[in-house]
Amino acid sequence: MENPFSYAVKVGHISANAVRVRIEANEQELLGLAKLWNVLTVRFLKAELQISRWKKDGVRIKGTVEGEVEQACVVTLEPVLCQINEQLEQVYVPEGSKLARMTLDGQGEMVVDPDGPDLPEPFVGDTIDAGALVTEFAAMALDPYPRKLGVEFAGHLEDTGADIIRPSPFAALKDWKKD
Repeated sequence: MENPFSYAVKVGHISANAVRVRIEANEQELLGLAKLWNVLTVRFLKAELQISRWKKDGVRIKGTVEGEVEQACVVTLEPVLCQINEQLEQVYVPEGSKLARMTLDGQGEMVVDPDGPDLPEPFVGDTIDAGALVTEFAAMALDPYPRKLGVEFAGHLEDTGADIIRPSPFAALKDWKKD
């Protein structure tokens, strides 16, 4: 499904000095995001971004994402309010840039620092969609199993598998020598 929240950034218009941008989803975009994320409603989604050049031909976007989403409780299906407040930072480089290549150790294994910065994202053409980046960070903040406060699964019994009668692995061989 196509991203309903878009904000195009022209790479050629970005300077070394960070430009502050505030973007906010309109009513139509909020409806599209609710459908994309399969939630009841998206009350609001906005971001304060700083967009600047990164190492000559790259672009850095950093800032905060805020929003409010109503999801269905996994137990009662009643609405549960989810607050989104995320920090984002992403670096983009032109497709084919040597800055986008992964670092390898001596044996050809990829080196990834889980606590380090993310690898730069490649972009094609002269435009980056900052709205798609905001949508991605907001989606990662959503609770995959929202539960209304104080609600627990009741009356659910977990099957231990103790009642299952398994045949002996040698049962298939019992008739093998009868001739």
